[in-house]
Amino acid sequence: MATIKRYPLVRHLRTGPTSHVVHLDAGRVRHDGAGLAFWFRPLSAVISEVPVDDRELPLVAHARTSDLQDVSVQVTVSFHFADPALAARRLDFAIDPETGAWTGNPLEHVAQLLSELATGQVIDAVAQMSLFVAVASGAGTLRQVITEGLKADERLASTGITVLGARVRSVRAEADMERFLQTPARELAQSEADKSTFERRALAVERERAIAENELASRIELAVREHDLVTQEGANARTREGEAAAAGLIKTNGAVERQGLLAAANAHSARVLGEAEGAAEAARVAAWVGVDDHVLAALTLRELAEHLPNIASLTITPDLLTGALAGLIGPKEA
Repeated sequence: MATIKRYPLVRHLRTGPTSHVVHLDAGRVRHDGAGLAFWFRPLSAVISEVPVDDRELPLVAHARTSDLQDVSVQVTVSFHFADPALAARRLDFAIDPETGAWTGNPLEHVAQLLSELATGQVIDAVAQMSLFVAVASGAGTLRQVITEGLKADERLASTGITVLGARVRSVRAEADMERFLQTPARELAQSEADKSTFERRALAVERERAIAENELASRIELAVREHDLVTQEGANARTREGEAAAAGLIKTNGAVERQGLLAAANAHSARVLGEAEGAAEAARVAAWVGVDDHVLAALTLRELAEHLPNIASLTITPDLLTGALAGLIGPKEA
């Protein structure tokens, strides 16, 4: 909106770069352009301000498909005033010279015009579509039809309005019909979900079966190894018992052999000793052959005296001496 400052008898107007101003004074054009600043007399000046920036108009168009179903189409139309001087002549863009505000509602008229034209294009295009086609893939077709139809409209061109394009945000059916249309897709999605669930369950069962088979195989393997271990331990025990018995037998035989050898050695030693003692005795006896009996008796007494215990005192009675002398002398006399 233009900024107007009031002074006595004159006014000063200043606009932005997106506003096109047409100043008429007594029917003659004094100023025509965007972003102007000028002085004017409010009593004789007629000023129009046309926006030249790009604008967007959202609207909702209701139409009926070829199968007699109602749909609502949300459309956004982009436009701008390509010829602001022509638009100022065709539409009322006059502003109050005191406040700078529009005296009418030109943009509402433009919006109404574009809405009617866009709605007509939507109705014509949707009438050739079925409900499923319009809802499923009608947005692209409608966007192209609305854009081309508005650009080719002569009324807009004669008003100085240029349509830049149209966007179709959605094509919606009534709530009940939309649920009916969504049912097959939902059923398909539910079927795919159930299929995925069943596949996951089957995979889980297969994995559990594989785990159970692995556990069973492990138990069988452990049982086989335990059997082999018990068998080996039994064999080892029998081997140890055999080795122990053999070692005991060898030990016993060795002890017997040692005892036999010891006995044989003892017998041999005894035999040699006996033979030596016999030879010595024979030598002594041979030495005594031809010796006088008195000498033998004396030797005998000496040998006997060597083997008698110590005698501290000896009492010889006449009877004892008589008997001993008689025993020594008697054989000689005989």
